[in-house]
Amino acid sequence: MNAANRIHQTFDEGKGIFRMVPAWVARNFNQPGQRLRLHPDEYFALGMQRGAIKERWFSSIVAASMDPRTPWDEGMSYIASGTDPTDKILFKEAITELGADLIGTELMEKYGTWPMYSKFFDYKMALFHHMHLDDTAAQRVGRLGKPEAYYFPTQLNNYSGEFPVTYFVFDPEVTKDMIRECLLGFERRDTRLTELSRAYRLTIGTGWYVPAGVVHAPGSLLTYEPQWNSDVGAIFENVTAGEINPRQLLVNDVPDNRKQDVDYLIEMMDWEKNIDPYFREHYFRPPIPIPQVDQGFSEKWITYGNPYFSAKELSVAPGATVMVKDGAAYGCILVQGHGTLGMFKAEAAILLRYGQLSADEYFVSEQAAREGVTISNHSQFEPLVVLKHFGPNHPDAP
Repeated sequence: MNAANRIHQTFDEGKGIFRMVPAWVARNFNQPGQRLRLHPDEYFALGMQRGAIKERWFSSIVAASMDPRTPWDEGMSYIASGTDPTDKILFKEAITELGADLIGTELMEKYGTWPMYSKFFDYKMALFHHMHLDDTAAQRVGRLGKPEAYYFPTQLNNYSGEFPVTYFVFDPEVTKDMIRECLLGFERRDTRLTELSRAYRLTIGTGWYVPAGVVHAPGSLLTYEPQWNSDVGAIFENVTAGEINPRQLLVNDVPDNRKQDVDYLIEMMDWEKNIDPYFREHYFRPPIPIPQVDQGFSEKWITYGNPYFSAKELSVAPGATVMVKDGAAYGCILVQGHGTLGMFKAEAAILLRYGQLSADEYFVSEQAAREGVTISNHSQFEPLVVLKHFGPNHPDAP
């Protein structure tokens, strides 16, 4: 069977829903939080030089790019075409083949592909103070800008790591000259950049929206992160919890002729947002419950208030069977419970081995989403909980 026929057959057999293969990503900085439900023996499955697995990506057509040793498809999602882990289809190829039948006419005409992805990132320590480039800066190196959002799911935060506090932006009185002094000292001393920033204690069950161009140092909660199709950034902090960040990570996504230009680095920031005295008021995202007639399930918006993506948390009551409709295609990940999702047996992962298939991740086509996905919770006592991430076209997103 050729590749196109295989894609159509898998799509038809799933009635417009794909079961996805877990996509693990290693990083060679920080320490793993070990909340990804990955077997303890598997965190270094990609090799000690690559570092531990600290992320799992969902509905992704982009590859992880911080380390030149990263394989070309690490972070890219695959579709399970059966029960053999090697029998899989690259999600990006399925989008090319199915087009609007999978992601809808609007996204296909405007972007030509699925324009976002989501991930779990799971670090024991806080991350470095860094920034993701906006479209203007990213286009200079042939990339896309990267706005992102955070949500801290209860089910995956059985402990909070070492530092459940995020530094966002700078104090309003901070000047560009103060940042310039830090950057000029990047290779000579610990610049203690976060002394110029503001720290926010993180609250499980809430989230934030982080525009491109905004500096931030994410705290140590496991985080569900819907984001735009990019893995582009600049690390402005040179020492994080005693770990040195080489200058190359500051200028990875800077044109070659500007890598020594400190003023260019500062210009990449959205300065007004970075000294916004009302940053929390503008970008904190408590959940918004969605009124429901059906008593068998509840939903709430957990990512909203931006033009790029949105996300919901769905909770199906024990023993209930419900039909859930959405106005756009979406990827999703089960974080609690077991039952069925469409024609698939579905279950939240408990302990996965690297390379093993799972029954917790799916991609739902636009038509299937609009017609409604039937979900049954087979537990007597626990809810079945699903996180769902959408592109920029959900008609009901706040």
